[in-house]
Amino acid sequence: MPTVTAQSIVDRVELLLQDTTNVRWTVPELLSWLNDGQREVVIYRPDAASVVANMPLVAGTRQNIPSAGHQLLDVVRNMGAGGSTPGRAIRKVPQNQLDATVPNWHSASQVGEILHYVYDPRVPRQFYVYPPANGSTQIEIKYAASPADVAAVGNTITIDDIYQNALIDYIMYRAYSKDFELTGNMERANRHYQAFTAALGVKSATDAATQPNDAVKG
Repeated sequence: MPTVTAQSIVDRVELLLQDTTNVRWTVPELLSWLNDGQREVVIYRPDAASVVANMPLVAGTRQNIPSAGHQLLDVVRNMGAGGSTPGRAIRKVPQNQLDATVPNWHSASQVGEILHYVYDPRVPRQFYVYPPANGSTQIEIKYAASPADVAAVGNTITIDDIYQNALIDYIMYRAYSKDFELTGNMERANRHYQAFTAALGVKSATDAATQPNDAVKG
């Protein structure tokens, strides 16, 4: 659970900008850029705001993750009708493999225990289950949530604390971008954005973080 306040980040940014009285950059501006930065972090690193939760299944094969999420990370296990009975692990399978071996899998008999799931990263909020769900059971999933805005500087950030330095660089990038016409500010802005992306481990870590787990689960 995050513990870093927006105020602590804004204070550090004001020191770096040498504008502790907010003559050039107001607190509402800095806070709005912090919120933009949180969303940018989650684009690159969905695991920065990951959630593990039970999800009731609807009848059939096609399922949607909760509305608060923007990308599926993994499907873990069956959790029974009440969501409190851990059951069989659910394995990810390639859709072409399932299509080849069970061509009519979308119209198979609906059941209460799921064996497999299919996921296409091009449709990040949807996935398919097999056998088709009967609509009376729940599963456990991991998904990337869309970070809530920090409403006031006294509140904590809504992504993991480890990203506070990345957020500082993002706010600095936006602050200097406001005055691109001043000598050196374009270079300063670009340098801070590069530091921001470097802190996120873009791009190799992004590739590893955004795909549902392909490892064998038993």
